[in-house]
Amino acid sequence: MSADSAYLSGRHAVVTGGGRGIGAAIASELARLGARLTLMGRDSAVLDRHAATLRTGGGVGADVTTVRCDVADEAAVAAAFAQARKASGDPFVLVNNAGQAEGGLFSEISRAVWDRLIAVNLTGAYLCIQQVLPAMIAAREGRVVNIASTAGLKGYARMTAYSASKHGLVGLTRALAQETAKHGVTVNAVCPGYTEDTAMVKQAVDNLVAGRGVTPEEALKMITRINPRGSLIRPEEVANAVGWLCSAEAAAVNGQSIAVAGGEVI
Repeated sequence: MSADSAYLSGRHAVVTGGGRGIGAAIASELARLGARLTLMGRDSAVLDRHAATLRTGGGVGADVTTVRCDVADEAAVAAAFAQARKASGDPFVLVNNAGQAEGGLFSEISRAVWDRLIAVNLTGAYLCIQQVLPAMIAAREGRVVNIASTAGLKGYARMTAYSASKHGLVGLTRALAQETAKHGVTVNAVCPGYTEDTAMVKQAVDNLVAGRGVTPEEALKMITRINPRGSLIRPEEVANAVGWLCSAEAAAVNGQSIAVAGGEVI
């Protein structure tokens, strides 16, 4: 890691889904590293609460802007990034964290659910990258980090639509990295395993309750046992990986899908 603990000082970083869970932890880490932040999400109240914490908590005093945005809405994405650029300039970092999870047997997944998960988890990343990539290429520098999932590296029963969307995000990452490498822009994916206080854990618990008739407490223990270290991933552990990918030392790391999963995926 860079000896400079504020190596993102003066850099603009956009985090979608930045108000809670993994996104909030990523925002906190990038703020610690000195970034000017734009937090995007659908719930303004959630975004504003976390922004207030970043501005006043831990002595960070972060420069934070919040913008309400549904990443599946192309017009809303364009407007949100225009607002972000006006406030803080062209982004050096884009973290595509916004996502949704929903499960059930494949035969039970409606077309509406399928379309929504693809729209949010995959098309949303595409739309956001479109907004930042031209300026990154012109500047010959930039970091795009897509928050995928171990579901993008392996399959999970009763999570077909979610797994498909995350596999697509990993594919997008790998292909786009080939195009941007010569321009000084890296594109990587971070693939968390089951992580505390996230929609994927809640959905997995619900799936086990419905599919196996266990209690929520029993379901959570079953999910936790999947991880070889016997504990869920902490959002801060995912955030640390993102922070490192944004450093100068990670400039040669490109097109990778980094599992933050305690050994679940090898």
